[in-house]
Amino acid sequence: MYPQRQLKRLHLQSPQAHALAQFYSKAFGMSCHEAHGTWFCRNEDREVLVSEGQAGQLHYALFGIKGSEEWAAFKLKTRALRTADLKAYPELPDTAMGFIDPDQNCVVFVPESDLESPTQRPSLATNSDPLPPAASQHFALRTPNIQAMVRFYTEDLGFILSDVVKDDTGQLKACFVRGNEMHHTLALFGAPVSCFDHQSFETPGWHELKDWADHMGQLRVEIVWGVGRHGPGNDVFFMVRDPDGNLAEISSEIEMCDASRPVGEWKHEERTLNLWGKAIMRS
Repeated sequence: MYPQRQLKRLHLQSPQAHALAQFYSKAFGMSCHEAHGTWFCRNEDREVLVSEGQAGQLHYALFGIKGSEEWAAFKLKTRALRTADLKAYPELPDTAMGFIDPDQNCVVFVPESDLESPTQRPSLATNSDPLPPAASQHFALRTPNIQAMVRFYTEDLGFILSDVVKDDTGQLKACFVRGNEMHHTLALFGAPVSCFDHQSFETPGWHELKDWADHMGQLRVEIVWGVGRHGPGNDVFFMVRDPDGNLAEISSEIEMCDASRPVGEWKHEERTLNLWGKAIMRS
């Protein structure tokens, strides 16, 4: 069965939770409110939660699983894994299942039917038109344990390996795994430390990407990387930084994969991360 898992939410840690929430609310067009010490930033198809903690770390990443058959298959596959204690997160439905990866990140899965669907679409800062669509697409982690991490996400949780990046000695430096037809739902970058790297929001096309860039410009939010095109995934993108230094991305045209697609292999170099120019290298 081809997996149907969609990234729905990231719950970020921050020593300045209110400031971080206000940034995502304004820069990425989301309503924002606080409840029980957590800031909820929400809009159609995207959601970011922020509460107190260490900069550059996740409280959890949340995936919605589509369909009762897929949910049953997921529970069967993960039946031998130890589940995480989710009592600290009352916003999660009772059906939520959490797991801890080798770097101690919490990843949560919920039947998609048990998740709320925000419908608000705020306006552009530049005019009265609504912001273009932007759905949660993927997130990325930096890890000193990349082999163990890729085994956990593929063998234990059932994500599919799309592409790997290796250096001249054959050492694995990055990998991209998918939870549906989209090229990657999670990227793992080999690095000296374990931390959150970035999250990405998918917009439909070039014109929408430009509108998002104009929106950032009007807010004086600097584009720190891009516009460019990634090698793995082949998507066009730009990235900004939030107040904690985390990267946040608007992306479009990402590759869609069928179940028979072979694993791709890329050289560890700047051009792999940006076919058009400079890249942010993690190792």
